Amino acid sequence: MELPTSGGKSEPATAARRLVRCCGHAALATSLDGWPYASLVAVACAPDATPLLLLSDLAQHAKNIAADPRVSLLCAEPGAASDPLAAARLSLLGRAERCDDPALVARFAARHPGSADYAAFADFRLYRVIIERGHLVAGFGRISWIAGDALRFTADAASLAAAETDIVAHMNDDHADALALYAERLLGRAGAGWRMTGIDPEGIDLRRAAETARLDFAVPVRSAEAAREALVALVAAARQASSAG
Repeated sequence: MELPTSGGKSEPATAARRLVRCCGHAALATSLDGWPYASLVAVACAPDATPLLLLSDLAQHAKNIAADPRVSLLCAEPGAASDPLAAARLSLLGRAERCDDPALVARFAARHPGSADYAAFADFRLYRVIIERGHLVAGFGRISWIAGDALRFTADAASLAAAETDIVAHMNDDHADALALYAERLLGRAGAGWRMTGIDPEGIDLRRAAETARLDFAVPVRSAEAAREALVALVAAARQASSAG
């Protein structure tokens, strides 16, 4: 995993947030009678990169959280099946708290369409994991502890979050060709039918059937207008890549 750079210095927090945003599933560790209890869960993100979980009250990990909200999440770099231990991974320590924000429920459902069938069930609840710190292993000699505040995108991007639904719908309805260019030319992901599932200050999420992809912006955006400019710039970059190829 390549660490983003700024002024010649690596930025572990930025790399860690990217890893969280790319991660569709993670290992969740909770406490069961004082013992660590690990399970596999689906993960999405709030716009600020706070992890989101949709859990059933009947699941053991939900019962564990009710007794002790302290949790750990292990996120691993996608697509590294050949040697998972050589891939980047991030261990997050935090507390899980229930959340009934409809916008975050919608974000989770967009990331995991199959969850829409049971998200409205009375025994399923959305949780935010408020991160206290994270441990990033990004390669040999690149190991960092990162404070929770640095793992959240804290700059004000409320206007972008408010416009997310409209931006996603507009891109999917009117600019499917641009999404295809992003996937093929900028991410090397062939195939038709790519759709945008989310946008946040640091990039966009794409999906085609069960396949997901993440495309980062060159610089963070905080408004709908800045997002439009960034999306146009990505089209230009994709077309340039196409011409060069």
